[in-house]
Amino acid sequence: MNQFEAERRFAQRMKNNYPVGTRLELISMNDPYSPVEPGTRGTVAYVDDIGSIGMKWDNGRSLSLIPGEDSFRKLTQEEIDEETESDEMTMQ
Repeated sequence: MNQFEAERRFAQRMKNNYPVGTRLELISMNDPYSPVEPGTRGTVAYVDDIGSIGMKWDNGRSLSLIPGEDSFRKLTQEEIDEETESDEMTMQ
């Protein structure tokens, strides 16, 4: 397999694993100039053709995640349900 094919497969794997709308939490970001704070949560807006994950962070930022450089995790369904419940309580 050539480098192009390996990169294409990686990007497709990221798109499959993190579809638009997936909720993620940042563990750490390897950006010395303008990192998003650890623990910040956000929603996947897109995954580009090199596998970078475009994020809409809950704090209003939109800095992308770079798999292999940045550390993050998917929220569990239970965590997502808790967020939804909390949002509904706030609106009342």
